[in-house]
Amino acid sequence: MPNSSTVTTFLLLGFSDTWEQNVLYFVLLLVIYLAALIANFLIILVVSLDQQLHTPMYFFLVNLSVLDLGSISVTIPNAMINSLLNTWEISHFGCVAQVYSLIFLLASDYFLLTGMAYDRYVAICDPLHYETVMDRKVCIKMATSAWVAGLLYSGLHTGSTFAITFCSNVINQFFCEIPQLLKISCDNLYLIEVGVLVFSAFIVFSCFSFIIVSYVHIFKSVLRIPTTQGRNKAFSTCVPHLIVVSLFVSIASFTYLKPNSRSPSDLDLVFAILYSVVPPLMNPVIYTMRNRDIRVALWKMFQCGIFSRRKTRFPLINLITRCDLLKEKVFCGIA
Repeated sequence: MPNSSTVTTFLLLGFSDTWEQNVLYFVLLLVIYLAALIANFLIILVVSLDQQLHTPMYFFLVNLSVLDLGSISVTIPNAMINSLLNTWEISHFGCVAQVYSLIFLLASDYFLLTGMAYDRYVAICDPLHYETVMDRKVCIKMATSAWVAGLLYSGLHTGSTFAITFCSNVINQFFCEIPQLLKISCDNLYLIEVGVLVFSAFIVFSCFSFIIVSYVHIFKSVLRIPTTQGRNKAFSTCVPHLIVVSLFVSIASFTYLKPNSRSPSDLDLVFAILYSVVPPLMNPVIYTMRNRDIRVALWKMFQCGIFSRRKTRFPLINLITRCDLLKEKVFCGIA
């Protein structure tokens, strides 16, 4: 194909050539997708309902869950449909939209994780001024800045990618991915994308350095806490965020810094699945397992939801049940 303007559709790489195996992949992707949806939705729901969780840390966690829901929804549902119908074509506009949406959500995710590091820094290193520094307006501004920065960065990255000329329309991936799009470029205007990649590396390194410096100060402050219980409590609020950042950066580094080859590779498919599926699935799990407040709030929500549906035909038991229900509503913070 002479140039990108004549490319009306791209052909994605399928998981398998047999319909039976594609059905198996569809089922696996469906299970993973539903698990990620449920896990992130529970985080959003429990933080929204529990007044005790209306703090900056959990406000950012809700934003992270929304971004995770969006990022996994950009790639997996389309791959499921393609796998079930055994059709792997995507329009030029659909490819542009997929690249823009995915980069926007992943970039916003990373910028938000950087803001969350600052939140933990203020909470542990300057606890007396935490409520003043991290008030509602500041939290909203930080979250909005992460989303807007993701939009601008995604626009720059997507525009530079589709400004190049494509010599083929076959993408060796199950979704439109920038490294695979660069493989089918004709090399003219390639320096534009190289410049954007250098700029991206600078942004990623700057944010990562900020996170590292923040945690150096955090760990110094934590080690100065006299009691073991205080140190454990401080660590418990930082470890989930640190694990999520490490997971995000390590997977992205392996994906974008590994040597490229023109021929299709199973390794490309594995890394694409890792960075498009693992963070949205594991982030809520990590925060739930390592965060006692989230676990308690989830238990309260499930307990109140179960007990509030109890019904009986006997008046006396109904009266007792209503009294118990009132107590539960008080306990759950809804009365």
